[in-house]
Amino acid sequence: MIAPGVVKAGACVTLIMLAGSDLRMRRLPNVAVAAFVALYFVNAAMTGFGRASWDIHLAAGGASLAVAALMFRLGWLGGGDAKLAAAVFLWAGPESWPVLVVVSLCGLLVALAVLAVAGMQGIPALAGVSRRLDWIAPARGVPYGVALALGGIVAVLLQPTAGHCATLAMFRLFGEST
Repeated sequence: MIAPGVVKAGACVTLIMLAGSDLRMRRLPNVAVAAFVALYFVNAAMTGFGRASWDIHLAAGGASLAVAALMFRLGWLGGGDAKLAAAVFLWAGPESWPVLVVVSLCGLLVALAVLAVAGMQGIPALAGVSRRLDWIAPARGVPYGVALALGGIVAVLLQPTAGHCATLAMFRLFGEST
């Protein structure tokens, strides 16, 4: 039996690796995104999610994929970002609004950092500094996977653990008998 926190820790580590990959290479490996999705299903099975909960999570992931696919089609988002967004919102389920806020704010900060580096490139005195920041150079695009990964960590941490569900079940059992 896997300890409840191990799955969540694995999901968070996977997201950190994805953020690093996006910063370094502007790539979000499909294998890592698929592993993150698989960890959701392991967590859901361990916590005993009911049918309604599965449906809400799948709907959130599907809706996110539809919106992200449109953004990809319009050239506003990379394909890996679209897949990671769907995976993050699959984890988020009914907690999508707080996760959306975190992803949006982190995305804004990442975009501002890219713009700041672009501004530094135009100043000769800061040319050396901007060369050291080539991992966030504007010519390489915005690494939006970083914002998605941070939002994903929030989504993972908002999910109940197996022990949490058992505790809630015990409260319901004792609450109904009195």
